[in-house]
Amino acid sequence: MSGMRVSRRQALAGVSSVSLAALLAACGDERTGAVTGSGTTGAVADVPTTTGGTATVEPSGASSGKAAALLDSSSACVLTPEQTEGPYYFDADRIRSDVREGRPGVELQLAIRVRDPDCRPLRDAVVEIWHCDAGGVYSGFEQASGGGPGGGRTDDETYMRGAQVTGADGVVNFVTVYPGWYRGRTVHIHAKVHLAKTSLLTTQLYFDEALSSDVFAREPYAARTGRDTFNDGDGIFAATTVVKHAEEGDAVLAAISFDVART
Repeated sequence: MSGMRVSRRQALAGVSSVSLAALLAACGDERTGAVTGSGTTGAVADVPTTTGGTATVEPSGASSGKAAALLDSSSACVLTPEQTEGPYYFDADRIRSDVREGRPGVELQLAIRVRDPDCRPLRDAVVEIWHCDAGGVYSGFEQASGGGPGGGRTDDETYMRGAQVTGADGVVNFVTVYPGWYRGRTVHIHAKVHLAKTSLLTTQLYFDEALSSDVFAREPYAARTGRDTFNDGDGIFAATTVVKHAEEGDAVLAAISFDVART
């Protein structure tokens, strides 16, 4: 399996067996040829797999026209605030764009652009996301999530978790479902940004309340009642990390820029 390229389909099926740790190491490798290609099609090469070979991981790819326009309308370059990792993080070792694993919910197409403080896109940054499903449950913590303290993992599920590597435009794209709610927190998605083996940012992104109200009127969200925390009542909420959004048929498009300082 030496030298194989990791396609989207292979990544979803887990065929490539590329771990997050291996990808971070490869992105931080300064060997000639560790990054191949040019423009937005550059790829991270020679990433070790758990099967003993190597793989080439393609960047997430350019955003659609609407998503690109949303990114262009995002905020000026101001450092994105650090926010708590929360109790439900673990390294899921899932290098993929589609993180749904068949879970129901309104499709969310999420574009994240990583830039430095001078608005220059950062290439080869690894972006992780994780969040609860439409029912407010986190994979890996199905018996302990929903606003609880977390603690140790309770299961081997990995839905709504994944990582992608940026191309020359600094952009990654994910397909997920619109997060549900759970007691004590407003609607949010967690994210981390890594560059050259260093974690540059841990933060959270949020949604406009009118959008959440519209989504939660649809199934499977409408079956749940009793939401108790909104943006203005969440002590962690940051208005600077509310996504720009648009609708694409039944799906929601969302975009945000993360501006980070190299360490």
